[in-house]
Amino acid sequence: MPQVEVNGVKIFYQETGSGEETLVFSHGLLWSHHMFRAQVDYFKTNYRIIAYDHRGQGQSEFIGPFDMDTLAEDAAMLIEKICEGPVHFAGLSMGGFIGMRLAARNPKLIKSLILLETSANPEPVENHPKYKTLNGIVKWFGILPFIANQVMPIMFAQSWLNDPENKEEANYWKAQLRKNSKKVTAAVEGVIHRKGVEQELSRITCPTLIVVGDEDVATKPEKAKFIQMGIKGSKLHMIGGAGHSSCIEKPKEVNRLIEEFLEKNN
Repeated sequence: MPQVEVNGVKIFYQETGSGEETLVFSHGLLWSHHMFRAQVDYFKTNYRIIAYDHRGQGQSEFIGPFDMDTLAEDAAMLIEKICEGPVHFAGLSMGGFIGMRLAARNPKLIKSLILLETSANPEPVENHPKYKTLNGIVKWFGILPFIANQVMPIMFAQSWLNDPENKEEANYWKAQLRKNSKKVTAAVEGVIHRKGVEQELSRITCPTLIVVGDEDVATKPEKAKFIQMGIKGSKLHMIGGAGHSSCIEKPKEVNRLIEEFLEKNN
């Protein structure tokens, strides 16, 4: 298992593919690098792919508490240690929180930025009570079946979950959710209490692609529009029938959008 020590913690990463350009994938809360399996498989022919797990999630070490700034520092050090030159950075949700911080604060590390289902704003206050209650239960008992059942409609479009053809896939990802250990509660706390980066968007100068599902209830499409308005020259695409996990729900469409974007920015 490849690991690299950065910022005092051991970070797990998967390296595949080959190419002159490096594409880094940064996952969302409650998942791991595994959520990008369709993208890794598609792009590994022409790109060197790095998909990593945030501290406290997946196979990376847990040292906490931590916030999004800490995770951005982790990512910057990881790129500096295992990548030569600037990278194309793709972040979904929490990965997007990190991507925006990296592009604004460490522009020499980021050649282009891909933001999927994410937000530049703090977590809405109205979400705090529900998320804190669920997180408290997870802290004591782990992700119980009823917790996973409540989380799935946050992570995926209702139309995608209702489609019988997706039943097997939905059950697979529900099982992946339940694999989270109790340590994931630190990451949840970091997301709930994160600071916004609204004032930093204007400092992002690299080419930026923004993607959002039209049924995303966690970071609604207007959040994506706010980012697009704040980053000069950025492009926004909305994917029909996708929720908060478009890379899983609509992998072919996401791959197409990323491929077209990268071809223009290599």
